Amino acid sequence: MRDYQWLHEYCLNRFGSAAALEARLPQPKSDAELRALSDDRYLSLIALRVFRAGLKHSLVDAKWPAFEQAFFGFDPQKVVLMGAEHLERLMQDERLIRHLGKLKSVPRNAQFVLDVQKDKGSFGALIADWPVTDIVGLWKYLAKHGSQLGGLSAPRFLRMAGKDTFIPTDDMVAALKAQEIIDKAPTSQKDLALVQAAFNQWHEQSGRPLCQLSVMLAHTVNH
Repeated sequence: MRDYQWLHEYCLNRFGSAAALEARLPQPKSDAELRALSDDRYLSLIALRVFRAGLKHSLVDAKWPAFEQAFFGFDPQKVVLMGAEHLERLMQDERLIRHLGKLKSVPRNAQFVLDVQKDKGSFGALIADWPVTDIVGLWKYLAKHGSQLGGLSAPRFLRMAGKDTFIPTDDMVAALKAQEIIDKAPTSQKDLALVQAAFNQWHEQSGRPLCQLSVMLAHTVNH
């Protein structure tokens, strides 16, 4: 694999200046900001990610105020009590996206949030305290204990929340293949560990957060 110096120079040449490059790069939230975000906001973000999956984001986002109302502001203590009959009534609500499987995931994820809250004090504490040097471990944890958080949903949720993470988009996977780090989309624990190790190395060389390295790497793919 190439070192960070190559990655930085490639992106500088592509965008023309350091200022143009920096303007394209995301900024993760601080641990304090992640810890301060309330559990209802984390549950809302989890649900938003689940409903965005496979759908046009703008369509889902436009309906989200109605979701906030229908799910009691995503208060996990209230949402966890929503049973089958309540969800069936929501299936008749034309303001919502009426997908029963995704609707069912909301109370399940409310229970997940409450379980973490009981163990860690808050969901934000879990997210803030998880080391980014093992961010793929947090993906695995979210997919195992949450509902409909497999695949790219866990890293995309984390990016939405502001937690530093890379996301194996098609462009990033193509770039990782070009760097001969992996030869296919990283789904196995072995491949995920290889990708994590590569990002950890670039992070050590640059001091940049994973989300910035992820975006920079994706831009090394020619379109």
